[in-house]
Amino acid sequence: MSKVLYVKANAKPEGISRTYKIADEFIESYKKNHPSDEVITLDLYKEGIDSLSVEDLQKLRANTGDNSENPVMKYAYQFLEADKYVFAEPLWNLGVPAILKAYIDYICVANVTFKYTAEGPVGLCKDKKAVNITSRGGDYTSGYMAEIEMGDKYLKTILGFMGVTDYTTIAANQLDVIGQDVDGIIGKAIEEAKNLAKEF
Repeated sequence: MSKVLYVKANAKPEGISRTYKIADEFIESYKKNHPSDEVITLDLYKEGIDSLSVEDLQKLRANTGDNSENPVMKYAYQFLEADKYVFAEPLWNLGVPAILKAYIDYICVANVTFKYTAEGPVGLCKDKKAVNITSRGGDYTSGYMAEIEMGDKYLKTILGFMGVTDYTTIAANQLDVIGQDVDGIIGKAIEEAKNLAKEF
């Protein structure tokens, strides 16, 4: 049995968020095809994730491995214990929503999700896989626009830093471009998501 961590990072709720329309379909398809697996949903806005404070940083550095005495560490251990990750977020201002970056600061912890060695940092979340489901207003698939896209690029990089190198992206582009068939674009992304969920 695998444990799946579904990380949601959009201020818009289900029914309104175009990102969640795709990601929720992925999750439903996944559950149908992997009925014995456990899916844990972590909605960062409902969770109230905030930027790390000075006190939080001290608790992270004082990590003793005892999660019960150090609640700041709970997200890092939850991330480490999962086998698969599903991220859902829109592209905002060429990057991920700030709340997702704040979450990354909680889970990217030395000696939990990565470690320093004489040869450099090594990820401790190996043999895991991730899919990032994102929606974008423009077309960030090629040329200059692909170069300046820093959302999916950042997430892929930081997960790789922690050892998660099996990484797939499902992106719905051009959702805010006048004249585009938005429903068609979302529908195509949903089909891609459903198909990937069967073998994820």
